[in-house]
Amino acid sequence: MKNLGEVKAQQEGQGFQFPGEFEITAMGNAAADLKARVPQLLEGIGLHVLHETVRHKHSREGNFLSVTVSFRCETREQYDLAHSVLRADPDIRFTL
Repeated sequence: MKNLGEVKAQQEGQGFQFPGEFEITAMGNAAADLKARVPQLLEGIGLHVLHETVRHKHSREGNFLSVTVSFRCETREQYDLAHSVLRADPDIRFTL
């Protein structure tokens, strides 16, 4: 499996383009107020969160919550850091 930094566009102009707007989804514990925490974590690392894009969905049983939010970032390093910071949170299981 390749690291995200090793993935290259097959054709010029495809793939991630920086700076840009990106979407991230964090899934985790429904009782952890992730709807508020995910944007806060992203802003805490200096990303511009597009608050009007925040949406969430509960799992069928209600134990888990997915939160999707769009943000602006300047570099691939910022994008990777967004995933790392969210994954480091003990109430977040994974990110997409």
